[in-house]
Amino acid sequence: MKNLKKIAFLSILFTLLFSFSASTIAQEAEGYIFTDQKVLKTTSVKDQYRSGTCWSFSGLSFFESELLRLGKPEVNLSEMFVVRHCYSEKAQKYVRLHGSLNFGGGGAFVDVQNTLKNIGIVPEEVFKGLAYGTDKHVHGEFDAVLKGYIDAVLENSDKTLSTAWHSGFDGILDAYLGVIPENFSYNGKQYTAQSFAKELGLNMDDYIHVTSFTHHPFYKPFILEVPDNWNWGQVYNLPLDEMIQVIDNALDKGYTVAWASDVSEKGFGYSKGVAVVPEVDFSEMNGLEQAKWELMPQRDRDAIQFALNAPGKEKVITQEIRQAAFDNYETTDDHGMHIIGWATDQNGTKYYKVKNSWNVGNVYEGYFYVSVPFVKYKTMSLMIHKDAVPNAIRQKCGF
Repeated sequence: MKNLKKIAFLSILFTLLFSFSASTIAQEAEGYIFTDQKVLKTTSVKDQYRSGTCWSFSGLSFFESELLRLGKPEVNLSEMFVVRHCYSEKAQKYVRLHGSLNFGGGGAFVDVQNTLKNIGIVPEEVFKGLAYGTDKHVHGEFDAVLKGYIDAVLENSDKTLSTAWHSGFDGILDAYLGVIPENFSYNGKQYTAQSFAKELGLNMDDYIHVTSFTHHPFYKPFILEVPDNWNWGQVYNLPLDEMIQVIDNALDKGYTVAWASDVSEKGFGYSKGVAVVPEVDFSEMNGLEQAKWELMPQRDRDAIQFALNAPGKEKVITQEIRQAAFDNYETTDDHGMHIIGWATDQNGTKYYKVKNSWNVGNVYEGYFYVSVPFVKYKTMSLMIHKDAVPNAIRQKCGF
């Protein structure tokens, strides 16, 4: 009897797999076909390589686009200048909080904003941050050495902090990233980091951060509770649909958007250039097909559902679904990217065009397309010029 049941199960499974594989073959032949509807000016795609510094790459990419929007010359800003200063500041806060702070290479858009405002910035050619023998950013040893040092400072047997610990920490930064020059020449002029930032002409007070969660009141700022927000940056809280309105209004008016998101979802197919939240459409299945689906192992279901070979039905994202994913740690602060436009697929469905910082190795040479449901579901926060926010929303928030 057991053998007969096994044979019957295998027969059903084979039939189901065959039917789905035939469908998949047809979909793969068709594929996703994107048509850019609006693409704003941006600088070239960069490569963070093996470093956890996406927040600096995407944050500076955003500000480089802001310069282009204002009609200023293209400039390649130094990501490692920002990383170096943020690591130094983070170490001081880590010690003052007795180690009760996330300490590593991660960060947030507010860190980039604060650095440009309080410290300044330099061009990439002035400070590449590659003083440790490689031509790409490889931060495994670097991050571990800094963490080991700062923990040793906290755990020292002298019971009292020395006056040398922070200079020693900065010395490690200088050894790995290089010493930042106090003065430098760029396009025939002499600058400091502060004077160069001033000449760029960006007012950091013009940029705000928004998100959408229900554990805080809407239209009020709050400190987003994610580990990499070590600077305790504040975000304005909007209803979900209004957060999407902010993105759409920004792109329509010529403003790009810095985008922090969770990219650990199975529907995030960066190599294929698409990020979606697929859902099985049972309305198109008869009873037998649904029964076959339920018998299928989860691994095989995932292989079909997340094949990402062509546009299909996506999950309807509500405020409640989004909040539950955040509360259950299913949505985490994984990656910073840069929304630079929007497009439609062959069915007329809207997607956002996103610039990444993982070099140009995917099908769209460093860019990809993300569906509106994915943005609704997995966005952690946005950084945007306040003038890009619709007036009605600005009035509700009071900025």
